[in-house]
This record gives sequence, C-alpha cells and structure tokens, in this order.
Amino acid sequence: MDSNPSSAETPGGSIYVSSAVTNAAKILVVGHFAVGKTTFIGSLSEITPLRTEEKMTQASLHVDDLRGVTDKSTTTVALDFGRLTLSEELVLYLFGTPGQQRFMQLWEDMARGALGALLLVDPGRLEETFPVIDLVEGYGLEYAIAVNCFERDTAYAEDEVREALDLLPDTPVVYCDARDRRSSGQALIALVHHLLARAA
Repeated sequence: MDSNPSSAETPGGSIYVSSAVTNAAKILVVGHFAVGKTTFIGSLSEITPLRTEEKMTQASLHVDDLRGVTDKSTTTVALDFGRLTLSEELVLYLFGTPGQQRFMQLWEDMARGALGALLLVDPGRLEETFPVIDLVEGYGLEYAIAVNCFERDTAYAEDEVREALDLLPDTPVVYCDARDRRSSGQALIALVHHLLARAA
C-alpha cells in the first residue's frame, strides 16, 4: 500500500495526481455512526483528507446514539474524502459516508460510480450495521467487512461475525485498527481482491 511519493502531499511536493495516472477508482468507506470512517480515511490518504466534521450539539443528543462512544464530540455531516495512489497508473479515491440515518439522502450521489464499499463494523455494536448493509446491497455495491477493533478487543471470531450479520460465504471479513496505516491498508487490499475476484 505504499503511495507514489511524486503525487503525495509533502513539503514542497504536489497535491495533484501524477500525469502518468491513467485509471481511477472510487471506493466508499461506510459504516454506522462513530465506527471510525473518518479515522480510517485519515490513516490512508496521501493528501490531507477533506473532512466535513462539525461539533455535536445538544440537539443531536436526542438523535445520535452515543452508547459506547461517549467521548465523541464531532460528527461527519456530508463526507470524508481521501486519495491513495496504488501504482504509476492507478489511484483510489476514498469517500466516507456519514453514518446517521438523517444523512442517508447523500448516499445516492456518493454510490454512483463506486466500484465497491469497505464496511466498517464495531464489534460491540454489530446490530447497528444492518441498516448500512441494506443500503450497500440496495445500491448493488460489492463490499467487504472490516471489524474495527481500535477501541476494544473483539470478542467475536470471524464465523460469529458472519453469522451475526448473515453474510454470504464469499464476503470478506477482516480485522483492522482504523488508526494504523498498515492495518487499514490490509483491509482495503481485502476489498480490492474481492472486487477483482467478482469481476473475473
């Protein structure tokens, strides 16, 4: 998952994609509220990610479920965006979707043209994943599951996650720490391999 340094945002470097790049792919990073999507994209993006985070207000306390994430003070209200150059010819654009139901109208535009989705899951809040799976499948997107363990040790083995989420046998399930670039990269690789296998 090493990025192309010629296109990365570095001191004195360019924030623009190299002119050698001939292919681009759009990947969604999805999941329920406070599962780590913004953190995941931030750990991988070779440019400073675009974030649309706002401070949570008293009004949101009656809408957003903060059980298990009581220290959360901001939330994504539109999207997160990052970029990762995989080779001289290929760049990935990562779009993070907001997790709350009231922002679901944004999904239609964001899903258009996406090759697939990496669905982040909190092992302590598996039940909150079902509405997101419904959306991903409703838009016809291939996806992989990434169990984000950065706030807790997962008590669920892969077969338990599969059974709990009623996944198809070929849906990849990987474990990651969204704060760690290498770990996030391995989760993204699992999705890319899945997409290539489905396209073959």
